[in-house]
Amino acid sequence: MQVIRPVRVLIVEDDDDFWHLIVQTLELENEFAITGLCKTKDEAVYAALEQQPDIVLMDLGLSQNGMEGIEASRIIRKQTNAKVLILSGYEDSETILNASRKAFASGYIMKSQFFMLVPTIQQTMQGPTPQSHMIRAALLQQLSGAEMCVCRRMLGEDVMLRSSEKTIANQQTSILKKLGLSSKKELCHIFSVY
Repeated sequence: MQVIRPVRVLIVEDDDDFWHLIVQTLELENEFAITGLCKTKDEAVYAALEQQPDIVLMDLGLSQNGMEGIEASRIIRKQTNAKVLILSGYEDSETILNASRKAFASGYIMKSQFFMLVPTIQQTMQGPTPQSHMIRAALLQQLSGAEMCVCRRMLGEDVMLRSSEKTIANQQTSILKKLGLSSKKELCHIFSVY
């Protein structure tokens, strides 16, 4: 008989009332195990590297400008296999999609739609979701047509390229720069989790 282990969830939220609500909600479900509660970028990165959670619930508004949540998510996504779900108080879908793209998130949950927390985690753990496809598409939208072909090749697809090796190498450098990645290995890792 196969034993199904619980989904390991790291919560990154600086609003005490909201993280209490998250904890209470997840504790009602037997399929989740909370690995930690963090309030800052540094705590979140440290905990994610130490605990290797399956899901990180990341508050987008960790700092006044929202960049700490994005920065923490990027580091976590590059260095672990965790999927990041952005928690957002923003209602504007363009703002949330843009933040999710920058964070390499697998999805997002608007705080006003908290009832979607459990189903969103469950769907994200089962595989690619409409949200993850949308975020992936937004990431790739930054690339030119030629760069898209080179990117697909970098990701292991069998793509016929007619450009010179020098041009392809330049495009690879451009792709990594546009996406904020340092290597082909990071690119493959980020896209493997979508």
